[in-house]
Amino acid sequence: MSLQNFIPTIWSAKLIEELQKALVYGGCCNKDYEGDIKQAGDRVRIGGLSTVTIRNYSRNVDIEDPEDVIAATAELVVDQEKYYNFAVDDVDAAQAKPTVMSAAMKNAAYELADTIDQYVRDILIAGVSEDNLLGSDDSDIVPNSTAGTCVYDYILEIGEKLSDSKVPRQGRWIVIPPWWTTMLLSDARFTAAPATSADALKNGFIGRIGGFDVLESHNVKNTNGDHYKVICGTNAGATLAVQILKTEGYRPPKRFADAIKGLSVYGAKVVRPACLGLITTAKS
Repeated sequence: MSLQNFIPTIWSAKLIEELQKALVYGGCCNKDYEGDIKQAGDRVRIGGLSTVTIRNYSRNVDIEDPEDVIAATAELVVDQEKYYNFAVDDVDAAQAKPTVMSAAMKNAAYELADTIDQYVRDILIAGVSEDNLLGSDDSDIVPNSTAGTCVYDYILEIGEKLSDSKVPRQGRWIVIPPWWTTMLLSDARFTAAPATSADALKNGFIGRIGGFDVLESHNVKNTNGDHYKVICGTNAGATLAVQILKTEGYRPPKRFADAIKGLSVYGAKVVRPACLGLITTAKS
């Protein structure tokens, strides 16, 4: 949008910025293979280890041949490509006291991060182990204030499923919608456990329950209007790789303006489905 209508007025030193969501899903993945990608279409083969068998030993008897501990590989495909391209007219820039380009770059970075956040969310939902599901689109979990059916109780229940899948308690997270936060704030078990200052620095962090870092996000998926997909797990469950390939400043040939364009590629992959859990929940 041109700024020409505002040229006669001196701009304030402060811009009114867009309200922004807390972006958390990208932080729920590891970045172990990010340094291996350089362009869209890159494929990173991820090897795994199979379980080593422990056998009985008998003296003077040959032992069995060694096992191959390299399991089947997964493949991280960097197939997502996104760009931005914006310009600020020279006259607009001269009239504006704030650094408009800097503010626009900040907004572009946020919008790119938000796009990646929602992409990662969908990858996580699709990759959850069937053993770690609580509720479904046909039979939603409906939290209320009754003992055993509170948000707090369902978080403990999905934590038990992760433990049954041998998922370590260390580093667990769960991403909840704002209306779950409202219900938690009326639960004395939650409000009695204040967060530490270190925890509070995490994007979207609101507290801890049963070993989980509880994170709030407006990006929690809601299918068919009332099926919220609450994802949980550890960073071992999925990997994310992002590269900013190009950021270029240039002068559009048909305008007196400064412009910036940027290109990013990324991809995500669930590598350990057992390290993820999913609660399908409805408000009513």
